[in-house]
Amino acid sequence: MSRVVRLVDVSAEPEVQQEQPAPMEGLNPEHLRMLEAILFAASEPLTAKALATSLPQGADVPGLLAELQTSYEKRGVNLVCVAEKWQFRTAPDLAFLLRKEMPEQKRLSRAAIETLAIIAYHQPVTRAEIEDIRGVAVSKGTVDALMEVGWVKIRGRKRTPGRPVTYGTTDDFLVHFGLENVGHLPGTDELKAAGFLDALPPQGFDVPSPSDQLGPDEDPYDGGDEVLATGSEDPMG
Repeated sequence: MSRVVRLVDVSAEPEVQQEQPAPMEGLNPEHLRMLEAILFAASEPLTAKALATSLPQGADVPGLLAELQTSYEKRGVNLVCVAEKWQFRTAPDLAFLLRKEMPEQKRLSRAAIETLAIIAYHQPVTRAEIEDIRGVAVSKGTVDALMEVGWVKIRGRKRTPGRPVTYGTTDDFLVHFGLENVGHLPGTDELKAAGFLDALPPQGFDVPSPSDQLGPDEDPYDGGDEVLATGSEDPMG
């Protein structure tokens, strides 16, 4: 009888729950929970400024983001910064679990890929400058296709005769390729490691430094009378 009582007593003991690591000293745990909830429910990446407007005044948003990013770095989802905005994404090593069989979409042509790379690394860049770098004429359809995909935009006008428009990449481009900003494009070492550059590139070769800020000889694009005209060439073919 005493043995039965002892078993009942043991089963009545409360379960020991695993303690969650305490947030970094100085951070408000409730603010951390609120930030986590906001990011989890968001349908698109959010800037730190947008997050600050949803949190109590005085919340340490940079500190909270850093703490949350560390907390999730070894989980199934990670907190990442893309296009200087924050969102939860599936951990890269688990992406295969969410892969679906879908009809293959048309791929960008070689000319479109080369044009996209030039715009990404040399922005702000005009059509004439793209042609000068590639060494061949650029089809209007090629640039239009990149704009239709949402990766390229008209960003300004050069203060030169004719006032040509300048092109640059969009936030959708950064989000698609998981880049925080254009300054995080692969550099020389990364391109070598990926096999896009020879181990010993030509002397004096250097990867350009793009900028998403208006250049000293560039004015903001106001729409004007620029009309996009798609050429007969299919840039997606």
